[in-house]
Amino acid sequence: MKNLIYIAIILISAIGNAQSKIIGTIKPYNKQSATITLKELNKKTIPDSLGIFVFDSIPNGKHMIEIQMENFFQRKNITVNNETKEVVFEIKSEKEIEEVVVTGTLKPVSRLETPVPVEIYTSTFLKKNPTSNIFEALQNVNGVRPQLNCNICNTGDIHINGLEGPYTMVTIDGMPIVSSLSTVYGLSGIPNSLIDRIEVVKGPASSLYGSEAVGGLINIITKNANMAPVFSADFFSTSWLENNLDLGFKSTIKNKANSLVGLNYYNYNSPMDNNHDNFTDVTLQERISIFNKWNFIRKDNKVFTLAGRFFYEDRWGGEMNWNKSYRGGNEVYGESIYTSRQELIGKYQLPVSEKIYFSFSATNHDQDSFYGTTKYAAQQRIGFGQLTWDKTINNHDLLLGSAYRYQFYNDNTTATVIPEKTNIYSFFAQDEIKFAKMHSVLLGSRLDYNNNHGYIFTPRMAYKWKFTDTDIFRINAGTGFRVVNLFTEEHAALTGSRDVIVTENLKAEKSYNVNVNYLKKLRFDNASFLGFDVSAWYTHFSNQIIPDYDTNPNQIIYKNLNGFSETKGVSLNIDYLSNFGLKAILGATVLDSKKTRDGITSTPILTEKYSANWAITYELLDWNLSFDYTGNVYGPMRLPILGELDPRKPTSPIWSIQNIQATFKWNNKYELYGGVKNLLNWTPNRKNPFLIARANDPFDENVQFDGNGNVVPTPENPYALTFDPAYVYAPNQGIRGFIGIRYRI
Repeated sequence: MKNLIYIAIILISAIGNAQSKIIGTIKPYNKQSATITLKELNKKTIPDSLGIFVFDSIPNGKHMIEIQMENFFQRKNITVNNETKEVVFEIKSEKEIEEVVVTGTLKPVSRLETPVPVEIYTSTFLKKNPTSNIFEALQNVNGVRPQLNCNICNTGDIHINGLEGPYTMVTIDGMPIVSSLSTVYGLSGIPNSLIDRIEVVKGPASSLYGSEAVGGLINIITKNANMAPVFSADFFSTSWLENNLDLGFKSTIKNKANSLVGLNYYNYNSPMDNNHDNFTDVTLQERISIFNKWNFIRKDNKVFTLAGRFFYEDRWGGEMNWNKSYRGGNEVYGESIYTSRQELIGKYQLPVSEKIYFSFSATNHDQDSFYGTTKYAAQQRIGFGQLTWDKTINNHDLLLGSAYRYQFYNDNTTATVIPEKTNIYSFFAQDEIKFAKMHSVLLGSRLDYNNNHGYIFTPRMAYKWKFTDTDIFRINAGTGFRVVNLFTEEHAALTGSRDVIVTENLKAEKSYNVNVNYLKKLRFDNASFLGFDVSAWYTHFSNQIIPDYDTNPNQIIYKNLNGFSETKGVSLNIDYLSNFGLKAILGATVLDSKKTRDGITSTPILTEKYSANWAITYELLDWNLSFDYTGNVYGPMRLPILGELDPRKPTSPIWSIQNIQATFKWNNKYELYGGVKNLLNWTPNRKNPFLIARANDPFDENVQFDGNGNVVPTPENPYALTFDPAYVYAPNQGIRGFIGIRYRI
């Protein structure tokens, strides 16, 4: 009787409490950082080393479980009733997830379904070689090369498939806000902490994105405020005393909006002169970037995002004894650049039954700089608005849109007598026609009216043949155009002492391109994966503006090319994922670039013949330890020397930058990482007598000229040189160690 009473009490208690237990499993689980949330109760937990998590004492009823990982997000609804409920989250590997891309067609689509080839690089890829900005992070992307253009102030641009930086359009969340002035310094101000992924399109994208998207497009997609961690921190420092700090904060405002705040601070203030030319090897910098993105929660579940960023940078390079008191003077040479930038980006889905989106951006960029005694002060304001309508009718997937872009530009050069105001009105349309399960064709065109250049029409076509879900052939063809902003894009026109000659009113550049792509993915029974991505392309330019360093070595002549230029090549990407902890991303590109000017054919300056990149990771899961080996190798490229007497090599050697890193993780919250950058200690001064011409006389006080303006050899100047820092093809920063720590909640 006594036992029956105890049993009755227990049953009554259980019924009164009406509680259950949930046991979950993540499969497969490689000890990634993960947070599991029981939404209604706001309970959170983390998995154990086997990927198992438990919620005890759960009230009966319906519950939502949310799992969040770096590259994975999923929700499941479950119902419990006085029981122990088991739930399984199937996590596909990074390479097996059906990746969604937006860059190639301006709409979300599976990477395997888009007729335009798009390459994806996640934040995990960027962590394999930690850098403080997106410019350096792209050095391990196949066919993409960050090119330094000045030994003193370290200006740079992004080359895609051998084409110079101005032919590469860089967008943030699809908005064309990185252009002209910001292509020189703005790329270094985009911190990796803001990035969810990077999408790369190689070949013209002008029919969707307009001018500048001639050689390719890099779309930087920022993190979703809904999926970001509540708090994150990442700090690293190098043996050169470079310090970088990233902080991230997420908050929810009364179930009306999610806010993500990101802060990046970078400081390098220790002058180094390892090549003993009395000039800084690397530009000294102090910059801060503050980013805030809002995802508004609407009752109709439609999209509304708004983001803003403030960026400020103070950088200088020059003679080792330079300080700000010498700024703009002729006593000690220095190049000092102050950059201030504000950005606003937004996307709003109209509250109608159709998929109609309004996207907008606004930027203000101020630059106050001195290159020796040459002052360059410039301001650029850009306003952009775009309306798109996404509509599917039978087998037609349509996108119609219109856009307006306003640009204000002013500087203190003789090229800008009055401020330049540009208005561009655009209309574009594309139609992807699916003939059958295996075949589809995309037809697109864009009509722009530029108040300086009139009407410009840019069509494109793409064809996709999908043999299987993992075996795809694509061919793309299109045209492109580019409106040139000379002094904002050609930093060589400002630095050094070469005379700048503009011989005519520069016309818009035009191009056409053909790109063939084949993608093959192999999945094996042991859960390993192998992917191949092969592309071949041909691009032809007319009216191209290529700086002429050859006609007169002491001049840079800018004019539309009397002739044509072309670039062609082949690239291969290989992705491998094993079932024993080994991952590899390998790439190689072979290209041939030629320009024909007045019937004479030559290779453009700073264009490599071939390149290769790799990122190899090996994980020891039982030890929570991983190793990354990243690097690149580049073939010879022609360099800008100052005439026949210049003793510097006219062609670069084969060179390589390689890095290694070890990362230790614990508690799903902490990561400690460290390693060595530039293992081979490669710098461009190897086998060269010097890098900067006339570093001992930066103001050319002891240079003599003849009546035609040519430099005369003298005992003090036997090579007939003027001061010139443009001889650069690789980073001038040697081997260095680094160590860092990450933390996230």
